[in-house]
Amino acid sequence: MTSDEAYELLLIEEADAWFEYLEATRGQSEVRYREVEPWAWARLRQRLRALKTRRAKLRPAA
Repeated sequence: MTSDEAYELLLIEEADAWFEYLEATRGQSEVRYREVEPWAWARLRQRLRALKTRRAKLRPAA
C-alpha cells in the first residue's frame, strides 16, 4: 500500500467518524440530544485524535 492510499483510507475513516457523530445526534428529542451529544462529541474527538496521530506517522514515511 502506498502512502497516498493509506492517507486516503485515513480520510475515509475521518468521514466515517463525522457520520457516526451525525447519526448519533440527528433527529433526537431535545432531552435525548442532551444525553447523547456529550458522548458522541467525546467519541468523535477521540477518533479524530487517533487519526491525527496516524496521519503524522505517515508523513515521515512519505
